[in-house]
Amino acid sequence: MTQNLSRLLRPASIAVIGGGTWCANLIRQCAAMGFAGPVWPVHPTKPEIGGARAYSTLASLPGVPDAVFVGVNRDATIATVAELRAMGAGGAVCFAAGFLEAEAELGDGAAMQARLLEAAGDMPIVGPNCYGFVNYLDGALLWPDQHGGQRCTSGVAILTQSSNIAINLSMQARGLPIAYLMTAGNQAQLGLADLGRALLDDPRVTALGLHIEGVGDLRAFEALAEAARAAGKPIVALKSGRSDQARAATQSHTASLAGSGAGAAALLARLGIAQVTSLPQMLETLKLLHFAGPLPGNAVVSISCSGGEASLMADTALDHAITLPPLTPSQASALRAALGPRVALANPLDYHTFIWGDVPAMTATFAAALEGPADIGVMIADFPRPDRCDPAAWDCIFEAGAEARRRVGKPLALIATLPDCLSEAMAERAIASGLIPLAGLDDGLTAIAHAAWLGQARATPAPLLLPGTPTQPHTLTEAEAKAALAAHGLRIPQARRAASAAELSEILTAMPLPLVIKAEGLAHKTEAGGVLFLREVGEIPEALAKAVAMPCQSWLIEEMVADPVAELLIGVLRDPAHGFVLTLGAGGTLTEILRDTTCLLLPVTEPEIDRALNHLRLAPLLHGYRGQPAADRAAILRAVMAVQDYVITHAACLEEVEINPLLCTASDAVAVDALITKGERP
Repeated sequence: MTQNLSRLLRPASIAVIGGGTWCANLIRQCAAMGFAGPVWPVHPTKPEIGGARAYSTLASLPGVPDAVFVGVNRDATIATVAELRAMGAGGAVCFAAGFLEAEAELGDGAAMQARLLEAAGDMPIVGPNCYGFVNYLDGALLWPDQHGGQRCTSGVAILTQSSNIAINLSMQARGLPIAYLMTAGNQAQLGLADLGRALLDDPRVTALGLHIEGVGDLRAFEALAEAARAAGKPIVALKSGRSDQARAATQSHTASLAGSGAGAAALLARLGIAQVTSLPQMLETLKLLHFAGPLPGNAVVSISCSGGEASLMADTALDHAITLPPLTPSQASALRAALGPRVALANPLDYHTFIWGDVPAMTATFAAALEGPADIGVMIADFPRPDRCDPAAWDCIFEAGAEARRRVGKPLALIATLPDCLSEAMAERAIASGLIPLAGLDDGLTAIAHAAWLGQARATPAPLLLPGTPTQPHTLTEAEAKAALAAHGLRIPQARRAASAAELSEILTAMPLPLVIKAEGLAHKTEAGGVLFLREVGEIPEALAKAVAMPCQSWLIEEMVADPVAELLIGVLRDPAHGFVLTLGAGGTLTEILRDTTCLLLPVTEPEIDRALNHLRLAPLLHGYRGQPAADRAAILRAVMAVQDYVITHAACLEEVEINPLLCTASDAVAVDALITKGERP
């Protein structure tokens, strides 16, 4: 839903409903943050809560509150929200649990959440089952616990469904300015996408970090991505639910549908949202984006005073989508002038320690390294612990780095190979010097790779093909599946069906060889001995005898596709949380072993399919490997588009389509096995 959340997120007045410890904590936190407006506790009997005068009823408040923390039980929450709506409050955070997330345990959670929504009407509510938010820009918070953040004038917004993860993120000591920290809870009314758009609307927010358990409304999520793209504000997401255990936990935690890991990854990539796999990666990526924005490319120049660090950088870079371009002649000349003849010039650069402390020489070295083709420079510096050592000797890093960045005008990161070796004080000093502090080599390079990916130009994708909710699913026979797909343009083998031994014998002598005989009704025909290959006339009697002995009542007899270059898998699976997931990969009997796949969400275009095929490890086979002919690329693309056409037509009732294998030859692409599972429209 589209609502104006400005009063809720940037309130001039706050009311706190409830008299427990959580509410008292919130009131004290408002005072500690320096919130400029009034904070009004509401409790029927207590005269004071958290050091502030309490009011016995909402009606007795001096004014209508902009933002309200509802910290009472679930039954009282519903009544309170209804009263707040009637008096014109700007919005509320609903702290109580026991709604949809507890349906399995309580039996009435869904009904209670429906009553809460009815009570709220058009008044914005966040939650239930959530902590709320902290606005570090204006010093306003509806947050009942401790947090580790501090006021700032601009920064990133972080939005999560988990209150505990939000608390943990607030405790970061990495130098990342956080403008908003917000939790979504059950998303009964306002989903992640709605809250994300409201946060991005603040011009002081530079980027958005999402910890996602369930996406929710796909159309709203598409709108969030488009709004971020239009505003030039990148989004970084950590999506939980890659494991079965995480998906189960998600359902019980916030009643969200996690969906498949492949579907989530495909959705985020489609929408131009960078996907990270850990909280440190999220924080480092957001930090780089806040200070430098998306990068124009992934070229990195590395500068360190240690050969070991230079080697570590070179090796670690192999695991990330970054490049270390060689030094240009002009760079080499400038570096030689600054370093003399004793230093081997390369990228990564080990400039040795004999210029350490010589700020002009270090400045000249850093500037020369930045002058080349790199999109960002990285200075490696691990600082000594201040409680046992003296870090004063590292002052030269800040002075030389700041001046080099000023001269060249490119972003320059200061990266510690170990997060422990970059304290918050040192990170803040780096920021004051115009440098970007990155904690940890692996997470830092991950951040650079994501910032470069976000800097790529990309068109707005077509709207997702939304899945239906089919009932009573059933699987078509192979012949039925192939016929259905052929009607949409898929090339299938010439085939006939035999329902008796006599009919099978007649077909084997009538059809041109070579042929494939398949037992109908077997799920894994090859493993069950349900596939025979017939190449010569003299093999017919033996083939007939073996076919009749198969555990089946009928057979499918098909032309044998000759000289395949490669075998592909084309699969489409309904993912209720993300859409229809298209999987392209290595096909045949080794599909599960090779696990060479890539996933997209429908609809797709032929160029997108073409790029996805190039990401497969078997891509060289498709292009022609070691003198072998290339596969007919146009035929492969036609096959995938034919499958998509079928899925679009039957989206309301479709569960799954799979072709395995699609035999790819130099002149054709033929689906020799197919499966379709579909149900009834609800």
